[in-house]
Amino acid sequence: MVANGSNPAIGRFLNIATILVLIVGLCFGLYALASSLGVWIGLWDFRQGFSMLRILSTPAPWLLGLSVVVTVAAFIGATALSLGNSTRLASFALVGTIAVGLAYYIPTSYRSAGAPGAPIHDITTDTYNPPAYVAIAPLRADAPNSMVYGEDGNRTAEGLREIQLRAYPDIVPQRFDEPVEEIFNRTLAAVEALGWELVDANLAEGRIEATDTTFWFRFKDDVVIYITREGNETVLNARSLSRVGGSDFGKNAGRLMDLFALL
Repeated sequence: MVANGSNPAIGRFLNIATILVLIVGLCFGLYALASSLGVWIGLWDFRQGFSMLRILSTPAPWLLGLSVVVTVAAFIGATALSLGNSTRLASFALVGTIAVGLAYYIPTSYRSAGAPGAPIHDITTDTYNPPAYVAIAPLRADAPNSMVYGEDGNRTAEGLREIQLRAYPDIVPQRFDEPVEEIFNRTLAAVEALGWELVDANLAEGRIEATDTTFWFRFKDDVVIYITREGNETVLNARSLSRVGGSDFGKNAGRLMDLFALL
């Protein structure tokens, strides 16, 4: 495919550049998709999937920037330089750029924008008396991560508490003037809006439990919320805990922040 316009040298360069962007972009994009698809169908576990994504973490941003430059150049060729096959060139470059953009996006999507990603997977508004799971407990029977606060890994509850307070000082009990029932109903609406799977809602106990499943690797993180009356205030405490993995890339903290924002 050779451009036949009035700038053959530029046309040949764009031919080569756009085809390279298309091929390399598709390879990167398919590799990124395979990292999670393999987990979905049981070819490998999430650790292998993350190892695959780490390979992309360094070159993907650079390749994305280069692909954007080539795509812009191809579109300029289509509109300003009157190059033959310029529309096809631009289309090839755009497809490759979208594919490499996917390879860039998938790894970055695990890190919550509102959380720094401390190396922990259990986040709660009350680190001294973490909300307890009730209805979700049987669903976590085979989960590698314990529901006992601070039991996983080589740290104690005090060590886990210190890491959270340092990384997420804004994860604190939420206080409201409205009565318990109103906050309970608002919380149920927020759970639905966030797309979590509601497991149990017990107004008498002020308890709501739900599970959030991440898209790419289908991780299941469990949320428990308690809403109680303390004096003249209604207090909401919440906890978000991953079933697997030693670090959550800030997802559990980000999840609670999203909940608080809706309330």
